[in-house]
Parts: sequence; C-alpha cells; structure tokens
Amino acid sequence: MKKILVIDDEEWLREMIHLALQQRGFQIIEAANGGDGIELARKELPDLILCDINMGKVDGYLTLSSLRNEAPTAAIPFILMTGLADNASMRHGMELGADDYLPKPFTTEGLYAAVDARLKKAQTIRDEAERKLAHLRDNISLMMPHEMRTPLNGILSNAEMLAHSAVTLKPSEVAEIGQEIHKSGERLARLIENFLIYAQLELVAADPKNVNALRVGRTEHPKGLIKNRAAAQATQASRLPDLSFELSDIPLPIAEEYLSKIMDELLQNAFKFSEPDSPVRVALDEAFNIITLSISDRGRGFTAEQISRIGAYMQFDRKLHEQQGLGLGLTIAKRLVELHGGRFSIVSDKESGTVISARFPKMKME
Repeated sequence: MKKILVIDDEEWLREMIHLALQQRGFQIIEAANGGDGIELARKELPDLILCDINMGKVDGYLTLSSLRNEAPTAAIPFILMTGLADNASMRHGMELGADDYLPKPFTTEGLYAAVDARLKKAQTIRDEAERKLAHLRDNISLMMPHEMRTPLNGILSNAEMLAHSAVTLKPSEVAEIGQEIHKSGERLARLIENFLIYAQLELVAADPKNVNALRVGRTEHPKGLIKNRAAAQATQASRLPDLSFELSDIPLPIAEEYLSKIMDELLQNAFKFSEPDSPVRVALDEAFNIITLSISDRGRGFTAEQISRIGAYMQFDRKLHEQQGLGLGLTIAKRLVELHGGRFSIVSDKESGTVISARFPKMKME
C-alpha cells in the first residue's frame, strides 16, 4: 500500500484529500504545518508528498527545500498545492525540486490524475534503476575475473619464485621481482578502483536527482591542478620532456576529484599509446561560452569503429577490453564529462594521432 503525506494548514482540505485517496487504497498521513510535515516525512518516508504553499512560518517552498537537501527524503515525489499557480511561483517551485503543481481548487479526478502520474513516474525510475543495476551486476561478475587475471598472475608467479628460490637469488634479482609484484599490485588496485567508480557512476546516472547533486562541484582554478596531474603522469611514464601546456585558468563546473580522475585516465592513455619523444599537449580554453579541455598525442590512434563503441552500455564486453587503449578508464572519463553536462569527443587517425576533448558549458556567475 502506497503511503501519501498530506501537508496543509486547512483541516477540511486535508480531510477531503484523505477520504478521496483512501478510497483509492492509499495510506494517508497528515501534517497541519510545514514543520510537522518535515518531521513526518523524515520518520515515515512516504511514497508521495502533497504540500500546500501558503502556510505559516514553514511554507511549502521551505518544506520542499528542506526535504530535497536530505538524502533519505530527496527523491520522494513532491506535489505543491496552491491557489496562486502563476508562472513565477511555478518556476520557483520547480527550481527547488517540485515534481508537479496542483492548482486549487481541484477536482477529485484532478487529484487522482496528479497522484497517479507522479507515482507511475517514480515507479518507472525505480524499475529502470533496478534494471541497470542488475545489468551492471551481471557484467561486472562476468568481466572482473577476466580482467583481474593478468595482474593477479604476475603477483602469484613472482611471489612463488621468491618463496621457492629466495636463497639462490641475487639481491638485485630479489629487488626486480619485488618491483614486478608491486607493479602488478598497483595495476590490480587501479582495476578494482575503476570497476567500483564505474559502478558508482552508473548508479548516479540512474537517478536525475543524484546527477543534479553531482553537478554542484566546482573547480575555480583548474590550471594548477591540471598541470600537477599531467606532470605526475608524465613523470611516471618517464615522458616529462614530451609534455606541453596551453592553459587558461577558467573555472570548470566539476569537482576537483572528478577533474583529477579525468586527467589521470586520459594522460595515462596518451603516454601509453604514443612513442617516447613524441609530443603530448594539454590545453584549456574558452570560446562561445564553451570551455574545452583537450589532450592530444601523436600515437597510433583509434579506428572509427573503436571510437563508436566507447561509452556503449556494454563497456565490459570482453572483445572491447582486449583492444588495447579502450579500457575502462577511458569510459569513466567520458561518463564523468557527460554526467557534468559536458560533451566528450575523440578525433583520431593513424597518421596524426588523437585529440580527446571534454567540452563544458561556461559556469554562470553568482
């Protein structure tokens, strides 16, 4: 039985709504003001909230804002009821996260239609999220053993060599084996981290409210962060002299941790799949209210077919992952850009190399 919370300071209206919805098989709980409504919503976690706008100290807008700012109640469908359904008030409510408006006075049929529409949409979102979660779970369970085998074999084989031959090995050979174990361990750790990050991003993408929360992040001065992450990857690849920059310090609509992840994944690919002594360039500029972060290299490039397959939902497809350069890290970078309202593009050919670009809308000044 679906539970509906009705918040209104007019008792007769609460009673009318209560009786009407009860006849349709809903469980109804009531609050006479916004403050009580917020507490009831936190406690009961209803499937839907009907809330009047014009109420005492805690009006409908404040009630809505408070519940949208708390994780347990943020996704509850919320219908505002008002006798003043003008464009400005409706726009304000939608900006705060209202799902619908129910203008007063309304008929019983109008009430039923609004409630049914919101509950149906909420159920559709839940069903889609469950479908994506099941799909994701199946793909991870199929793909992780295959992807983990290579670094795990490196760890096990080198560890076995130490266990059985340590006495006969030279110190330099022991050190070399230890380095191989460490390298394989780092690869395995990064692989697991990327699987977890990708799973988290898919769960976020399944709910528009989670996407909106993700987009709150900002990087006010990205130039320094970009240079530091790029230099770290270049140093790790012994390619620091190959790295060059053309950066404007333009604020980006993405949190520093996610920008860092994008930089790490794209730079690792650029250095891994281009030859030493060939240039790798990082640029950040703005044109026509679009901010573009680009990384270019002179590597062997992608085929058109490979580019078209990046970001398809079956990212864990075995054939895809066996094509060098099309690993999960590139997919994560693309997903992060798109979830932040940006566009991800790859221009590549065998002759001139690859340019990967992330384009973001310019941040509005507060």
